[in-house]
Amino acid sequence: MFRRREPVPFAFIAETDRFRSNVAPPPRERVSAGQLAGRWLLGLTIVAGIVGSLVLGMPALSQNNLSTQHQQSQAADNR
Repeated sequence: MFRRREPVPFAFIAETDRFRSNVAPPPRERVSAGQLAGRWLLGLTIVAGIVGSLVLGMPALSQNNLSTQHQQSQAADNR
């Protein structure tokens, strides 16, 4: 029932705070010109898509009273 714990010297526990690995991570690979151009092109495409959707969508979102009055007058004339 009881798990037996191995005794750990206090000095070992105290040294763990000062422990640092001597293994350095590998250096980052440099981004090639093609990859950099591709990232810029992708970013510009996304921004252009958002701007284009706003430009095309704003007339549909605006409330134009002239068009609603014109539709109502045609419906009233057909009665």
